[in-house]
Amino acid sequence: MSLLDDVAERDGWLCWVCDEPVDPDESVNDPRGPSVDSRTADRKTKVAERLAHRGCNSRKGAVKVVIAWPERLYVVEPAPLITVAGRLERKAGREMVGRCPTRRDAQEAADWLVDRFSRLVPGLPITAGIEAGGGQFLVILTAGRR
Repeated sequence: MSLLDDVAERDGWLCWVCDEPVDPDESVNDPRGPSVDSRTADRKTKVAERLAHRGCNSRKGAVKVVIAWPERLYVVEPAPLITVAGRLERKAGREMVGRCPTRRDAQEAADWLVDRFSRLVPGLPITAGIEAGGGQFLVILTAGRR
């Protein structure tokens, strides 16, 4: 199996940038085709490769990547996920990523975040917790060391 196939299988054939399916039969030269992204230009830095559409991979070189929160989630003041991922990857620990009006909203957000971070930062052990406070529910991500 090639590196592309290994990375794609691990990532479930989902693009880490847009979180949309990647067609394994599409040409690697097509913008919707598969590509492997290492997220860094520094070859000495050890960063796990991730699956991306060719177009998403090319576009992220020209503009800063923003991982969008799904509109179906009710999250107040959602944190910028690329920034959160970078901090958790560097130093582990805990970080509050959003506030929700109900425990159910917070649980939906927490479940989505754990799934999304599995592709955003492969291999980083992420758990999500919910803490009640001030009539709202805080969604907290916790990362351990690799």
